[in-house]
Amino acid sequence: MSGRDRILGRVRRALADVPPDEVPYEQALQRDYLREHGARSVEETVELLAENLADYRAIVHRTTSKELADVIGRLLSERGSKSVLVPSGLDAEWLGRTDAGRADDRAESTPAELDRVESVVTGCAVAVAETGTIVLDGSPDQGRRRITLVPDHHICVVRVPEQVVSSVPQALERLDPARPLTWISGPSATSDIELDRVEGVHGPRTLEVILVSDSSEGRG
Repeated sequence: MSGRDRILGRVRRALADVPPDEVPYEQALQRDYLREHGARSVEETVELLAENLADYRAIVHRTTSKELADVIGRLLSERGSKSVLVPSGLDAEWLGRTDAGRADDRAESTPAELDRVESVVTGCAVAVAETGTIVLDGSPDQGRRRITLVPDHHICVVRVPEQVVSSVPQALERLDPARPLTWISGPSATSDIELDRVEGVHGPRTLEVILVSDSSEGRG
């Protein structure tokens, strides 16, 4: 008998005395919690996102699509990055104002190779205002999960307002649970028993989020 058969056998025995007309678990629980906390305009939602990102020590920038390449080029230059990791589906124009060498997102890249890359630039799947969280789902403009966990500097582009939602329930409606989801709230950080904060332990030490909007709403 395989391990799988033993486990399934235990499950069947545990369920043997469950009445056939018992209400299923997913229906028995009430799910009438709030979908968002308070009504906000688009502009207020974007402002809340920016505030909560900053609370988590992310560095927030605002720009337009026309100026995005200049902003990314400036951030890489200020960082002194000589190499930048690029997902396969990233818009090439985003990196049109940088002289940094490009490293492609490759399946065969080793951790040591990724560690030598100084910055990574990605898009995102969705951003949650109430929690200040950026979610990546491995889409072509975001690349493999590991490319945003090893390099020390991550620049993430969020399109405003279409990629911004108020709450986690609203974000979950947009996400495919079968995809490799990465939920990011600020730069990587942890603290020891004395609550001394250390950044960059299991991800980028620096997270810069660029909010890109071409309308009056969502721009600061």
